Amino acid sequence: MTQSSSYPLLTAINSPADLRELAVTQLKPLAAELRQFLIETVSQRGGHFAAGLGTVELTIALHYVFNTPDDRLVWDVGHQAYPHKVLTGRREQLHTIKHKDGLAPFPSRSECEYDTFGVGHSSTSISAALGMALAARQCGIQRRAVAIIGDGAITAGMAFEALNHAGSLDANLLVVLNDNDMSISENVGAFSNYFARVLSGKLYAHLREGGKKILSRVPPMWELARRSEEHMKGMILPGTIFEEMGFNYIGPIDGHDVEALVATLSNVRDLHGPQFLHVTTRKGKGYAPAEADPIKWHGPGPFDPKSGVIFKETAPGPSYSQVFGDWLCDIAEADLRVVGITPAMREGSGMVEYSRRFPTRYFDVAIAEQHAVTLAAGMACDGLRPVVAIYSSFLQRGYDQLIHDVALQNLPVTFALDRAGLVGGDGATHQGSFDLSFLRCIPNLTIMAPANENECRQMLYTSIQLGSPAVVRYPRGQGTGVMIERQMKPLPVGKAQVIREGRSGLAILAWGPMAGFCVEIAEQMDATLVNMRFIKPLDEELLLKLPAKHKAVITVEENTVAGGAGSAVAEFLNEHGITLPMLHIGIPDRFIEHGSRQDCLVAAGLDSQSLTATISQWWPAPARAAGS
Repeated sequence: MTQSSSYPLLTAINSPADLRELAVTQLKPLAAELRQFLIETVSQRGGHFAAGLGTVELTIALHYVFNTPDDRLVWDVGHQAYPHKVLTGRREQLHTIKHKDGLAPFPSRSECEYDTFGVGHSSTSISAALGMALAARQCGIQRRAVAIIGDGAITAGMAFEALNHAGSLDANLLVVLNDNDMSISENVGAFSNYFARVLSGKLYAHLREGGKKILSRVPPMWELARRSEEHMKGMILPGTIFEEMGFNYIGPIDGHDVEALVATLSNVRDLHGPQFLHVTTRKGKGYAPAEADPIKWHGPGPFDPKSGVIFKETAPGPSYSQVFGDWLCDIAEADLRVVGITPAMREGSGMVEYSRRFPTRYFDVAIAEQHAVTLAAGMACDGLRPVVAIYSSFLQRGYDQLIHDVALQNLPVTFALDRAGLVGGDGATHQGSFDLSFLRCIPNLTIMAPANENECRQMLYTSIQLGSPAVVRYPRGQGTGVMIERQMKPLPVGKAQVIREGRSGLAILAWGPMAGFCVEIAEQMDATLVNMRFIKPLDEELLLKLPAKHKAVITVEENTVAGGAGSAVAEFLNEHGITLPMLHIGIPDRFIEHGSRQDCLVAAGLDSQSLTATISQWWPAPARAAGS
């Protein structure tokens, strides 16, 4: 429970209605309490951290000025929404965030009425908030819709598509740009705050709109006035581009001056049409280590708040992301054609060392997955060997480009598909549940799934040798600790590895880490166990030989059962008139929520105990005896 003596203002707030009872002068001390509460809580169990520290004052001001939840606040991505969760009745549950049966890692409509839109992937807020604004207009309801988007998320094409559309409409939409990396402007301070308040005030708005009506009847004067206004704003503000898109631009304003935020938002709330408020904040605000290195403190595990030491879990070996990063450096050293591309996930994808060693061959395209894929296609057209490091759930956003720009032209692009399968704490929005299903239907693709770290390295090398598009999908986190061979050797394409020959008549075909999970089960049941390695092409020779020694087949994959690798096996056997009893085990037809990776495996029935129970029930002892 939150100690009321430590947080006297915060503990009195159980909803934004309580917040709005405070005097404006109490908001600054409230912000200090909320920031300290975030530091104390996240330090105990981990979670997204630096972004939330930067939005404390902004969150307070938004809920103070707008009549939430009737007015709609739409948070982009959700990394910045921890203060929002605290102020909307979830303070006492914040310590459970990202853990099994705890708070969702991002805003979730099923969790709270103040979470107006479920998010997890970036750059959706403006589209969603515009939809809400148009719905309110359609229904004749007077309420505001506010999109809060970070300067990283606004780089995505979807955000600009939404801005372009919104600027042409007469909807009451407010877009708040949380500029937390000084990437657009450093123009902050007293003068710019004053200017923001002026530009958001009713007097300026009335003069602006009234002047339009009068001067529009005198075209030369109207054009002169329009250019003068743009020139004035262009000299002082970086908002000309947003004005050209049809927004009334306001800012930049100091996002840590809560009273200035309240004053400006109070003005903006009453303005008609699309508004754009530029707010500058600092990631990690109020916690020195996070301010100094916001990337490191984006989503730390438990840490000591006094020393700033993040507690690390011991692991038997490097993570798959580290294996990829090491391989990328090695292959780039050996092959000058290799270039690395990432959509703003350098650290998560293990590309930090590569970016330092090969800066001219490293391309971070920001949060723009579609562009990343087609950029790679263009490079491949002219002789390069691009490697796109991308999370499984993020490749969903570049699907058309994968089909149309890469596969259709049979271009040699390697996709290093990180976070494939169940990822844990980031939950349903980030689980890599669907990639095998949406990839295996695409012609010209070679798709591989390593059972361990060494196999991952060799598969990546194999992909570069193919001269055609290839995908290597690997899970989040550490592998099994096997020895990694430094020498790179291509694997025979479409050939599986038989781990053990059984005599019971049961064949277990497994992909990726599931092959390791099934070793003990196969031994207990005296089953044949095959590490399939390839999803496309399948080892057809092996599959055609199955009926000679086996009476049943079980497929195991860390992908949705619907349309996955097991389905590919069933389709092939059916095509060749082979009829065998089959059981497909994989992620069930539902979204798997957050928890540890082990929690997620249990929820999907893919942990060792669940696999043993499922397989034993389907292939009981009498069947094994009859098979032998």
